[in-house]
Amino acid sequence: MSDYRDRIEALAERARADRRGFDLPADPPDGERALRYLRDGVGDAVSVYVEARTGEFAPLDAEEMDSLERAANDWLELYARCHGREIDAEFTMREVAEAVVETRDVVESARLLTGVPERDRTVHWRTRE
Repeated sequence: MSDYRDRIEALAERARADRRGFDLPADPPDGERALRYLRDGVGDAVSVYVEARTGEFAPLDAEEMDSLERAANDWLELYARCHGREIDAEFTMREVAEAVVETRDVVESARLLTGVPERDRTVHWRTRE
């Protein structure tokens, strides 16, 4: 058991409550709610993971890691559902954290990990007048 157990348990319970209380948006996307799941959910989970892995290294036990990953994946699934898509997120906490650290943007990280929303592959050229 690590010093992070209480925070991880609180995050896991919040994620479960968010799943239980989720209602599909009437007219997707619900960008505001999707952003909340990322910032207040995935972002908090990444924060705990990074804190545990840096500085005063505090290894997380298997149960803590499973709970943290399940919470992050729950929020990524809810993020996708806010965009009208259903996914089965099975990312490791390391994958999620690396994406956030690399992009420095939890929204872009979620987009890269989940593919939601799909990127507009159309090239828009600016013309000079």
